[in-house]
Amino acid sequence: MGDLVKLKEAQALRETLRRAGETLVFTNGHFDLLHVGHLEYLEKARALGDALIVGLNGDASTRRLKGEGRPLVPAGQRARLLAALEPVSAVIIFETNTADELLLALKPEIYVKGGDYEDKPLPERSAVEGYGGRVELVELFAGHSTTRLIDRIRKLS
Repeated sequence: MGDLVKLKEAQALRETLRRAGETLVFTNGHFDLLHVGHLEYLEKARALGDALIVGLNGDASTRRLKGEGRPLVPAGQRARLLAALEPVSAVIIFETNTADELLLALKPEIYVKGGDYEDKPLPERSAVEGYGGRVELVELFAGHSTTRLIDRIRKLS
């Protein structure tokens, strides 16, 4: 279980891991309406290293990228839920469209995204590879997505 942190705290955690010779894994996303697919994804990400920091798109960022009406759950609540999950070492909220700034500040050895990025451009790839990090795409838990869950809920009304 982790904590909601600011950049300075995330950097301190990063430095502690570096000194201990441990591997930092980083991922990011919206995590609106947390579901079992998210948990499985985070478990797979965490299994790749010694600690997992999750960058969470804040409310304004989510609205820009996902559209009006999103997020359904405010960032503070999403962050608390993520931080309570066993695989998560820390959560940091960010408001930019990409996680480039966080990646460059923390320089995790491994950057994880879902396998759905196999067929589309990954905006953060050049930043990660630029500092010598590795991008890992993990297979998603089939049939689980926030968009699919929202669609099912809408059909109920």
